[in-house]
Amino acid sequence: MRFFAIGDIHGCLTALQRLDQEIQFCADDTVVTLGDYVDRGPDSCGVIDYLISLRSRCHLVTLRGNHEIMMMRAKEDRSVLFDWLACGGHETLTSYSSDSFAGIPQSHWDFLDETIRFHEEAHDFYVHANAYPDFALSDQPDYMLFWERFGDPSPHFSGRRMICGHSAQRNGRPLDVGHSLCIDTWAHGGGWLTCLDVRSGIYWQANQQGSLRMDRLD
Repeated sequence: MRFFAIGDIHGCLTALQRLDQEIQFCADDTVVTLGDYVDRGPDSCGVIDYLISLRSRCHLVTLRGNHEIMMMRAKEDRSVLFDWLACGGHETLTSYSSDSFAGIPQSHWDFLDETIRFHEEAHDFYVHANAYPDFALSDQPDYMLFWERFGDPSPHFSGRRMICGHSAQRNGRPLDVGHSLCIDTWAHGGGWLTCLDVRSGIYWQANQQGSLRMDRLD
């Protein structure tokens, strides 16, 4: 059984497909996606379609990111619509060939609604952005889980390693400080989409040009 984590996708369907083509996710695999499926990149619609389909081939755990939060809030409260549009919402609506939320299918809203705040395993836990080191995950405020930058995090009291995204590593490499690991490698900005084999430390990266590379955490 393999265990993977995928960083912030941000509408980068080509990179996601290239990773899947190389790794070939299957029924025995658990794949944790760290949120931010939408906005900024060219094909948020295609990414959500792909992830919905991927659920039938592996155990897919989908975390919620701050961009999903902004998108869902904008649907319910039009006073924040322009804030979302300015943060990549325009690209998201364009991917649905629409200028309004009416063009987004209910199955995609259902997907967003089903995303979760965090995920825990024996040796690691997964959040979109960050976590207070002395709070249980169930007690973490939304600000930390979805919005706080990686910075210089302290070890979590549980002893588990934190694996997160959100803070784009523009050099294209995961940021590993031992007890915490950020794998957002700026896929939408000309960087790479990272998929980490959590147990071995091997990671694959693909970009929107379809290029692929592979490395291992230090």
